[in-house]
Amino acid sequence: MITQEQFDSEVKSIIANAIREDVGDGDHSSLACIPENARGKAKLLVKDKGIIGGVNFAKKVFAYVDKNLKLDILIEDGSEVTYGDVVMYVEGPSRSILKAERTVLNAMQRMSAIATKTRMFVDLVKGTKTTILDTRKTTPGIRVLEKWAVKLGGGENHRFALYDMIMLKDNHIDFAGGITNAVEMTKQYLRDTGKDLKIMVEARDLIEVKEILQLEGVHRILLDNFDYEDTRKAVKLIGDKCLTESSGNINESTIRFYAECGVNFISCGALTHSVHNMDLSLKAIK
Repeated sequence: MITQEQFDSEVKSIIANAIREDVGDGDHSSLACIPENARGKAKLLVKDKGIIGGVNFAKKVFAYVDKNLKLDILIEDGSEVTYGDVVMYVEGPSRSILKAERTVLNAMQRMSAIATKTRMFVDLVKGTKTTILDTRKTTPGIRVLEKWAVKLGGGENHRFALYDMIMLKDNHIDFAGGITNAVEMTKQYLRDTGKDLKIMVEARDLIEVKEILQLEGVHRILLDNFDYEDTRKAVKLIGDKCLTESSGNINESTIRFYAECGVNFISCGALTHSVHNMDLSLKAIK
């Protein structure tokens, strides 16, 4: 995974770009009718239920827009919320509150939705040894926020991007001329470059699982679109030789059955690509 320094850098870039995109050469609505010295207070109101996400991101946005804004946080990231809850109060220059409003709400609504869905999936596999993972199926430009939200919901992050793990999927394997060629070429690449990256290989059937098991240096096998029976067989074949991961159209109706097959991980693109934003609003207090 990425370092804390990389994570912080990504977040700063997202905030700067979001404010640039939203404000441009000025918030002319506020500049037109809000006096420069006006001060105000607003509350961030929940109009939904689920797991709140993005509180700490909101802190960073408000600080970026105006360090004179003061926050009173009532509900922390990863907490359950329901309709009518107040997550925080923000107080300070009124123009600054309005300037930050949409970036805060857009991010928190999406992060809360992802955290909520992740928590549901995590709860569905309780009592098994399976960990819920995200994928790279994220919104371009805000991946770090979406992966942050997965962790707030109790899941874990898969690789962050193409650079922090070797993941040989079906297209890599086919272009390389087969699993054995792909893995051996990868190991040589890692020796040549001096990179210390784990190798994960996708298997499309039990025959490919057996081929992967003949090779050294594979950290995890991805069982892609396996049914329950073949997943159980694959887990038994693999044993403790490497870790196992199930993926491929797994949803809330099927996830428990896959977990009970004994896989170490289940990765779900739906955590980030198929969520309905939580309804939040920022309301001025008169």
